[in-house]
Amino acid sequence: MLVINQKQVEDILTMKACIQVMEDVLKELAAGEAIQHLRSVVPIEKNNLMGLMPGYLRKEEVIGAKVITIYPENHQHGQPSHQGVVLLNDAKDGSLKAVMDGTKITAIRTAAVSAVATKALSKKDAEVLSLLGSGEQARTHLEAILLVRPIKLVNIWSRNMEKAKEWKAEMEQKYPVSIHVFETVKGAVREADIICTLTASTEPILCGEWVKEGAHINAVGACKAADRELDSELVRKSLFYVDRVESALNESGDYLFPLKKGVIDSNHIVGEIGEVLTKKVHGRQSNSEITIFESLGLAIEDLAAANFIYHEGVKSKKGTFISM
Repeated sequence: MLVINQKQVEDILTMKACIQVMEDVLKELAAGEAIQHLRSVVPIEKNNLMGLMPGYLRKEEVIGAKVITIYPENHQHGQPSHQGVVLLNDAKDGSLKAVMDGTKITAIRTAAVSAVATKALSKKDAEVLSLLGSGEQARTHLEAILLVRPIKLVNIWSRNMEKAKEWKAEMEQKYPVSIHVFETVKGAVREADIICTLTASTEPILCGEWVKEGAHINAVGACKAADRELDSELVRKSLFYVDRVESALNESGDYLFPLKKGVIDSNHIVGEIGEVLTKKVHGRQSNSEITIFESLGLAIEDLAAANFIYHEGVKSKKGTFISM
């Protein structure tokens, strides 16, 4: 069994490589070659939870699961909100092939999936990116979106202005883009071609009246039926895509709240992003349409990333082999 730590995961799983891995596995899911089940969740006090996310990649002949904890308030203490481990098993005999850090896998693959959706749904000439939130996902999303669209200006909003200013200074040292910090969400998104909502909010922070025609939104932060980042009007007037329909029907507050209010009907979901990639459903039809990608996170994304890391780790002799 190969044990791969957080630093080794980060070294092996580059964003560019992960974007391609995510595109491939989402196509497999659309083709029925990847088996995806709803996560099991154990609620914990103070809005915290632990989740188990199992899956099976038929072509790669691997099964496995991510065990993850989500503690939204961790950011206040300098810790990641999502922490976990990924177990990778051989599907032929069930043996455990690898155990690896899931915290960095989650951070990288989440942004990589947003990049896949952005490439598929946003306007090709999108130049202004708005990031709502200043945590780990803001860092990885900036890196990912820069790889798929010609971004020239980045607007960031955060509830913690000092943290947003620190993020700006850090990212401007790393990337050749102009970054502006905004005190309001409305100001941050007014001219945005691409918007990523990356918060732990349980109530809407992004309103439809603030979003311009032709924008694309990656809704990433809310992953429970009781939580949402988007208001109902924004969902109503947008083309709504998901990573998995089953997940959206059970876990997406962004979808379930307007559905329960009668603002949208049960046919509002256009399809899964993998179906857009395989041309089973249409994507953007005009430059005036607003598109939303609702990202809840899938076990098969973690497994695909882990399988890539495992093979690259074996080749590059990274990680530690131990006997059970």
